[in-house]
Amino acid sequence: MLRSIFLSFILSLFTWSYTVTADDLTEFDYPLLLGDWYWFSTTDEGVESEGIHYRAMNIKFNSAYHFKVRLLRTDGRIDEWEGKYDIDETTLTMNSAGQPAQQHEYVLSYNQFLLDGARFTKLAPENLPGRWRSSMIKGQDVDKRVSELKLSLRPDFLFSAQVIGKDGKQIEHKGIYYLEDDRIVLIYEDGQHDSHFKLGGDNTLTLTNKQFGMEAVMQRQ
Repeated sequence: MLRSIFLSFILSLFTWSYTVTADDLTEFDYPLLLGDWYWFSTTDEGVESEGIHYRAMNIKFNSAYHFKVRLLRTDGRIDEWEGKYDIDETTLTMNSAGQPAQQHEYVLSYNQFLLDGARFTKLAPENLPGRWRSSMIKGQDVDKRVSELKLSLRPDFLFSAQVIGKDGKQIEHKGIYYLEDDRIVLIYEDGQHDSHFKLGGDNTLTLTNKQFGMEAVMQRQ
């Protein structure tokens, strides 16, 4: 009974479609790499490299195999460069115009990135993590018996989601999520779900999936 009550909503919200397009974000082979990664020095003196002391470093990777590096010097100046990257299970190769290719060994998890011994942490947009509760859900594939959706997005890129019926019963998914621009992908044991998201100035989060005709407006709790 519980499964039948929520089946159509689960299909629209949490099931990965097997019909994908060439630019579908869920096709990317190394999704956990995507996003903004940060390294911070543990001392005021920073870390020395070729006579320059650096206090922090940011690397951004996107699904078009483009990267951008920003290095903060201890004197406040910023060095930056960008280019294309290649990646396999053990090695990251960074190619930038006018520079020789750089190969780095790495270890990657959903929120930690060990690059040649330097530990980077992935950071989410400041206003996205938190507990969200739906004030409106609509769409052609949303079951009318669904009462609300609760979504918890943690800063460390773990999430939990509960779909609640009008009779009080619920289905829960837990997993990890990753971001690119206005896209958010939830990965859980049975599949993944890709949506566009928009943060409002009035503590609202709107999730839309045009493929399934779903829209959910969430309020921060």
